[in-house]
Amino acid sequence: MIGPQFIPFLPAYIPPEIDMNQVQADVAEDGVSVAPIYQDQIPGLLQVVDQARAEGVDLKIVAIDFNPPIDTPLRDIATEVGQANPGSTVLAMSPSFAGTYSTAFDRVTLEAGEDIAETGNPLQSAENFLGELNDPHFAWTPFTIVVVIGVLSAVVATRLLQNWGKRAAASESPSGSID
Repeated sequence: MIGPQFIPFLPAYIPPEIDMNQVQADVAEDGVSVAPIYQDQIPGLLQVVDQARAEGVDLKIVAIDFNPPIDTPLRDIATEVGQANPGSTVLAMSPSFAGTYSTAFDRVTLEAGEDIAETGNPLQSAENFLGELNDPHFAWTPFTIVVVIGVLSAVVATRLLQNWGKRAAASESPSGSID
């Protein structure tokens, strides 16, 4: 018997050391959930959450005090928190990794934010992440449209010039009669 050829969804992996019920409760309370080692950074993280709210971003922050084997569990944590808080953008971080979730921002922006949020300092990471979300980015879609239109115009112009050149060459050639 052959089993399924694909998995309809990837299973989430959240390290057993993470109490997701406590994380969800902390995030529901004030938007921030941190490991005990980071308790002194809560006031600063709350300021980042407030600043984000003032800028129209519903930011939730989760900071854990150990690195999972890979960064994927952080994205799973962020996804679970984000799904429990619709419309929010979530940053989950460990000392060396970051993971994000958002329905408001594209994955490219989130990945860029993750890259600069891997500082080992939750407050600095959250500030960097929020800064990346608000930075203007190069508009690749209009640029691509302009380039495609330019290339198509060049192709059409080249074809028209080829046809015009063939007609001009045909009209200049001798008729082939001998006098």
